[in-house]
Amino acid sequence: MKNFSDLTEQEMLALAITLEEEDSRTYADFAESLHENYPGTAKMFSVMADEENTHRHRLLDLYRKKFGEHIPLIRRQDVKGFIERRAVWLLRPLGLDKVRVQAELMEAESKRFYTRAARHSTDAAIRQLLGDLAAEERRHEAKAEQLEAEYVTPDVAKEEHESERRLFLMQIVQPGLAGLMDGSVSTLAPLFAAAFATKDSWQTLLVGLAAAIGAGISMGFAEALSDNGSLTGRGSPWLRGGICGLMTTLGGLGHALPYLIPNF
Repeated sequence: MKNFSDLTEQEMLALAITLEEEDSRTYADFAESLHENYPGTAKMFSVMADEENTHRHRLLDLYRKKFGEHIPLIRRQDVKGFIERRAVWLLRPLGLDKVRVQAELMEAESKRFYTRAARHSTDAAIRQLLGDLAAEERRHEAKAEQLEAEYVTPDVAKEEHESERRLFLMQIVQPGLAGLMDGSVSTLAPLFAAAFATKDSWQTLLVGLAAAIGAGISMGFAEALSDNGSLTGRGSPWLRGGICGLMTTLGGLGHALPYLIPNF
């Protein structure tokens, strides 16, 4: 990795081009991911993606004038000081709050980068463009609020929050309740059978723990493999499976833990 202060002006412009392309594609991914459930917010991010693409073209034009056609590939992970970002596809299912927090972090990082880059540059044209982009990034917060007011009207916001509530029910509450009920019922038979057969609290507890954990694993995989969420909109199958498996285990443990008491 290279220190930011050691970058040449050519490397700095190349890095800026890469960052703007990444931001533009990230906003476009946000828009695509939110389009079905949050159309108003998706339009806002589409406009922001177009704006970042405009910044990239301005940087490209100046780079060609100064250094020619070849642009070295310099990425954020090649330079010290940048925040590590998780890929958008790893953040799914995307919620409104998660996306907006990520967008705020992106804008703050871009503003800081352009401010430092402008101070570091000695070429008048490069310094001017980087300073202009830093100023535009500082205005983005107000611009984002303006876009939100334009595309996310009170009625649209109400619909999006209702969609978010439905998604929460489908992705979290429903598999959790299904697991809790299954764990509460499916572990009763082996638990009571062990209690009557052994008349020993410790042995019964072990059977109950094994039944609860086994039921949790079984229900977790069953939920995860039953629906990948692409058509139903129920979100990540592994998230649902994890929640369902955990709640199944907890439901079973509720019956088993009383056998910690000797002679229960």
